[in-house]
Amino acid sequence: MLLVDDLLAAPINGILWVFREIENAAKEEQRSRRDAIMASLSALYISLEQGEITEEVFDAREQSLLDDLDALDAQADAEGSEDDEDEDEDDEEDDDEGDGVHVSRTVLPDRSEPGGSQS
Repeated sequence: MLLVDDLLAAPINGILWVFREIENAAKEEQRSRRDAIMASLSALYISLEQGEITEEVFDAREQSLLDDLDALDAQADAEGSEDDEDEDEDDEEDDDEGDGVHVSRTVLPDRSEPGGSQS
């Protein structure tokens, strides 16, 4: 029976694999863009220290690079919060589904004394 289940689920598993690969490629691209920005910032600081550029040029380029870095971080945060919202919605849907199991608690009187009465 498991073989039949695997055969029936193969197309869905294939599509999910493709989506995971796309997500991994997008994350890798974001990491490489972040690394490139950080390398540019490092080179910019070195250029300033060696006197190759002026403070004004440094400030302009640094601000541009930091803005790019902030935009990249904001994009990553937005994508992360979308994933969290999707998981929350899935959890809510799971809670709404009835699984037929309901647990209730009943408090019973203390029967430590004969007759069940306490003084």
